[in-house]
Amino acid sequence: CFFFFCIAEIGMGLTGFGVFFLFFGMILFFDKALLAIGNVLFVAGLAFVIGLERTFRFFFQKHKIKATVFFLGGVLIVLIGWPLIGMILEMYGFFLLFRGFFPVVVGFIRRVPVLGYLLNLPGISSVSIHLLNIKLESFCSIHGGYRFSK
Repeated sequence: CFFFFCIAEIGMGLTGFGVFFLFFGMILFFDKALLAIGNVLFVAGLAFVIGLERTFRFFFQKHKIKATVFFLGGVLIVLIGWPLIGMILEMYGFFLLFRGFFPVVVGFIRRVPVLGYLLNLPGISSVSIHLLNIKLESFCSIHGGYRFSK
């Protein structure tokens, strides 16, 4: 059982370094090498965190094929050497793949002291509340609960 915790910790480290290299590569005007390293580390870290089988099931679900093609196609295009086009495709695919997690992340960030204050500012607050209402409405429609009014 200890072995699985070590694998997950390694995966979190790989994913964190992947995000760091992707961010740093974009800051340095889409540096090909940094973006390629970030992509490889991010995908490898995801596989370490949730396992190979779950990673394949996540990426290759029938309703996520379009998102997977954009995301992995963007990774491939970055590896080939066209970083700007690849990152645009990759970001679009990332948004399509992980858009179900965004309301959960916003709900979590609202509970963090400093970041929660920032999300409660007038312009940002309406967007974050809209994201949370979308998540709650879809949850209630799936699980048979009542609808939330806006």
